Amino acid sequence: MHILVTGGAGFIGSNLVEELLRDPRVTGVRVLDNLATGFAHNLKDFEADPRFEFLQGDIRDYETCLAACKGIDRISHQAALGSVPRSINDPLTTNAVNITGTLHIFTAARECGVQRVVYAASSSTYGDHPGLPKVEDAIGRPLSPYAVTKYVNELYARVYADVYGISFVGLRYFNVFGPRQDPNGAYAAVIPLFMKAVLDNVPPHVNGDGETSRDFTYVSNAVHANICALFTENTDALNQVYNIACGERTTLNELFETIKGIAGSDLAAIHGPERAGDVRHSLADISRARTLLGYDPKVTVREGLKEAFTWYRQHHNYSYSI
Repeated sequence: MHILVTGGAGFIGSNLVEELLRDPRVTGVRVLDNLATGFAHNLKDFEADPRFEFLQGDIRDYETCLAACKGIDRISHQAALGSVPRSINDPLTTNAVNITGTLHIFTAARECGVQRVVYAASSSTYGDHPGLPKVEDAIGRPLSPYAVTKYVNELYARVYADVYGISFVGLRYFNVFGPRQDPNGAYAAVIPLFMKAVLDNVPPHVNGDGETSRDFTYVSNAVHANICALFTENTDALNQVYNIACGERTTLNELFETIKGIAGSDLAAIHGPERAGDVRHSLADISRARTLLGYDPKVTVREGLKEAFTWYRQHHNYSYSI
């Protein structure tokens, strides 16, 4: 199969491309990325592979999406503007990329006869629903523009499946972390920020009291979920959304203590105000993904943190984005 990975120069996307190029079922991997939040360095190791192709372009341009989808069998749509704070500061751009851009990919897939689209959904869709663990069919009201965009993606996927007969699989990621996740910039995620802090020996800032909890998920588990979704032959698994996580909850305080232990650091964090738009607690029920997709997360949070810290330490003195 010939696979298109949108956002393939990004953190999750580049890890997925690496795994796809190891898969004997894959005859070609095309990456579409505008390099706004991804990095050409992340694709450097794949350039010599004759099955690899890079197309620099923006999913907000429909003609670009059409060109990217030609000759493609299946799509893993990872391209998006992440970050709740970014969406609060700039809802227009977040909407243009995450909703209009995604609609472009879905429509181009239909026009080009693509069989299946796997797309990155988000645990932010659960919004203010208080239930734990999070179960796919019970969501609340969105708490940020970013959450709205990710929910709209799911709605469009459902409608396109019904109206146009395309198969979709939505993967609701829960706080994915690991190698190639950029710790720099205003919208960096918490784990790379903590990793950078202990390596720089600079106290990190923690939003609120640090008792906010998340279901942190190592990137290889998210890649595994994409592989399952792209290649499953279980028709009952299609046109569904799935929680992609480990099914365990870690507070920010516990997270920082674990990273300090791995690094041998005695830093103390600086606590500040709660962040607007944040969900207080998040924990996934992953039974649907296990049953229908065959998803089986192999890497625990602690094991993932060890792997990630090794990578950040190796890249500490130069570009994190290699």
